[in-house]
Amino acid sequence: MPKTCNTCVIGANKELRERCPYSKGAVIWYDHCLLKYSDVNFFGQIDNRNKFSMANVQAVENNPTLFNEKVQELLSGLSNEASDANPKFYATGKVQLDTFTTLYGIAQCTKDLSNVNCKKCLDVAISELPNYCDEKRGGRVVGGSCNVGFELYPIIGT
Repeated sequence: MPKTCNTCVIGANKELRERCPYSKGAVIWYDHCLLKYSDVNFFGQIDNRNKFSMANVQAVENNPTLFNEKVQELLSGLSNEASDANPKFYATGKVQLDTFTTLYGIAQCTKDLSNVNCKKCLDVAISELPNYCDEKRGGRVVGGSCNVGFELYPIIGT
């Protein structure tokens, strides 16, 4: 994973320099890394300005209300795990919904956050999921300080 991370950061740095050559601040997200720079000190602060969401276009077919509850349960548990004295500030997990269906989840914070701010950031992101991903088979809320996501297929690291 360190090599993947290093390669990702090098690519992200190149991309930001090409897209934002005169910017005083920028952020770019990839599956394996996030790169952010600014002329304002952001270390330790929750970034609620740089955020976006993505949703799987497919809807849940069977019992979407129960599915949404399972998403909330899984991600809440991952939020606790990622922020609870976990030096990686990262957690993945899965829950078996039925014989053929597994729900996968991820929660991650940037390492500059405190445990308390990591938990706050993740919980806000989780609370925003229903606005974008209600009754969808997958979705993510990705911010400048944390991200959460769920899918019905394995996510990176799960």
